[in-house]
Amino acid sequence: MNFDKIFSLKNKIVVITGAAGLLGRQHADAVAKAGGIPVLLDLQAELVEKLATDLQSRHDVLTAGYRVDITQESEIEANCNAILRRFGRIDALVNNAANNPKAESKCHEKFSRLENFPTLVWNDDIAVGLTGAFLCAKYYGSAIARQGGSIVNISSDLGLIAPDQRLYRKVDLSEEEQPVKPVSYSVVKHGLIGLTRYLATYWAKQKVRCNALCPGGVENINQEPEFLKEVCSRIPLGRLAQAHEYQGSLLFLLSEASSYMNGAVLSVDGGRTCW
Repeated sequence: MNFDKIFSLKNKIVVITGAAGLLGRQHADAVAKAGGIPVLLDLQAELVEKLATDLQSRHDVLTAGYRVDITQESEIEANCNAILRRFGRIDALVNNAANNPKAESKCHEKFSRLENFPTLVWNDDIAVGLTGAFLCAKYYGSAIARQGGSIVNISSDLGLIAPDQRLYRKVDLSEEEQPVKPVSYSVVKHGLIGLTRYLATYWAKQKVRCNALCPGGVENINQEPEFLKEVCSRIPLGRLAQAHEYQGSLLFLLSEASSYMNGAVLSVDGGRTCW
């Protein structure tokens, strides 16, 4: 068995949503390193076009960057047709785009609590993270089904467990005022696992595999030391991930290395969901 070959994405057209975000950039880099052609979608045109240019320069691969609002079906349909005209096919899709509502908020008192969580924000989070993934599967997935390929839905450890709201507690606030991780994030990430299992059976005869990747949290400079200490105490490895540590898992799911893996949920969270 040639291990270089089974992990290769050489000349594979891989569509990545939310590509200008923290993990989206890492996903795009992993695809480019493996010889694939990352097709980057994001609302931020300037960022995604710059990223495409950077990847092409660093990895000597073809790239493309497009501004696409994945909540708008007409934009996805038009973009899918544009990609097919340019490259002739689509081999893989990474449904990565999602809102990430925080426990804290600057715009509304006690914003994050279920009793106060605005329906407009709920609708927006569902539209991006879940409806957007469905629409992308509808168009890019249909294109993949012409010759077979892979779909990877980026879920989360919070697609497997509930948020531990103790992480966000403030000692000087009453129970009714305590900040919490908003409800929409977990619902979206659980929903992506359901979508994964549906798609895994829907296009199986067309040799389209669909799996979910459930990453844990990523360490960043904006996290408060006390929060970091508390969350790391709940992870067997004792730390959060570095942003690049999901690249190998994504490459595995996209490539022939996982050729018999379909409808699976791959948890990469330092062991957090074991406890």
